[in-house]
Amino acid sequence: MNSQDFGPSGSPQPANAGESSLDMSSTHVTHVREDVAMAGRCGNVHLPSGRTCTLPVRHPGACNFVGPAEAESVAVH
Repeated sequence: MNSQDFGPSGSPQPANAGESSLDMSSTHVTHVREDVAMAGRCGNVHLPSGRTCTLPVRHPGACNFVGPAEAESVAVH
């Protein structure tokens, strides 16, 4: 075994120790309105309400969901 196979306490590390740093956001299921996303907007849909985020794509922070009429005004057709 190599030194990197052991943790700070001297005990062996689990085989998947390096995998814990993977970006878990890739496993998060989202629903996106494609017509809004094609307009360069976030397009995430809040499923319980049906509202859509029209902030710019990859915006920082939380989504700002708007009603269908406002989302329709930014959608690409």
